[in-house]
Formats: sequence, structure tokens, C-alpha cells
Amino acid sequence: MSGWHTSDRRSRLPSNWQTLRLRVLRRDRYLCQARDSAGLKCNAPARDVDHVIPNDDHAMTNLQSLCVPCHKAKTTNEAREARAEKARRGRYTEPHPGMIEPRSSS
Repeated sequence: MSGWHTSDRRSRLPSNWQTLRLRVLRRDRYLCQARDSAGLKCNAPARDVDHVIPNDDHAMTNLQSLCVPCHKAKTTNEAREARAEKARRGRYTEPHPGMIEPRSSS
């Protein structure tokens, strides 16, 4: 399992998260605020609220309404970037077991 099931994210949300979530959705008129590479808004119906900049800043200016596909794409990209950052810092230096060459018998 992944996502909310294995994350501590829910415990880090403020106690008034549901109120904040509704305020953001109403502010954004329940429309997805994600922008494509040309800067155009998605504007599909939104039901999710996510952080613009991933962190624990729950200010209204850092929250946006997203449709499910845009939220999934944003989360996937952020996870990919986090894995790449960990790799750059040298946390994943050991090769995958399937990539280890067998020892030669000399």
C-alpha cells in the first residue's frame, strides 16, 4: 500500500484541515488550479486540496484545489524528485540485487 495508508501526512495536518479544505475549494470555485507547461489552468472539477509548495505550510496562499488526475500527477512528480534527490545525496549507492554481476570463480 502507498499514499495515505503508509504516510504520516494526515497526522501533520492542522486540526482545522477540513475547514481549510472547504475554504480553498470554495475560493477556487471547485476548479482545478493546476497549470500546464504553457501556463493554462486545468479548470476541471476539483475535489482535492494540496500544497502548492510541498511542506507543512497550511497557509491559504500555499493551498490549491486540484482534480484527481492533476493531484496524482503532482504527487508522482514530487515522489520522483524526492527519490532523485536521495540518490544525489548518495543514499542509494548499492546496486539492485538483480544488477549485481555474479562472482567469477578464479
